[in-house]
Amino acid sequence: MSRKATCADNASMENFFGILKQEMYYGEELVIYEELKRRIEEYVYWYNHERSKEKLARLSPVEYRTQPNQSAA
Repeated sequence: MSRKATCADNASMENFFGILKQEMYYGEELVIYEELKRRIEEYVYWYNHERSKEKLARLSPVEYRTQPNQSAA
């Protein structure tokens, strides 16, 4: 992390939240807190374990990181 109030620090999270709202929330009717929490948890699981990324050789992020031939960054 760099100095306080440096926008580059938040870029990855801002990008994720934008994708989350775009793919999961826009157009949906508002629900109670527990339902929204459940939907977000399901989306985060899908985002990390099930969606495939072309840049990651069509693997999910978790599959890519757990490959034996990947070195830790």
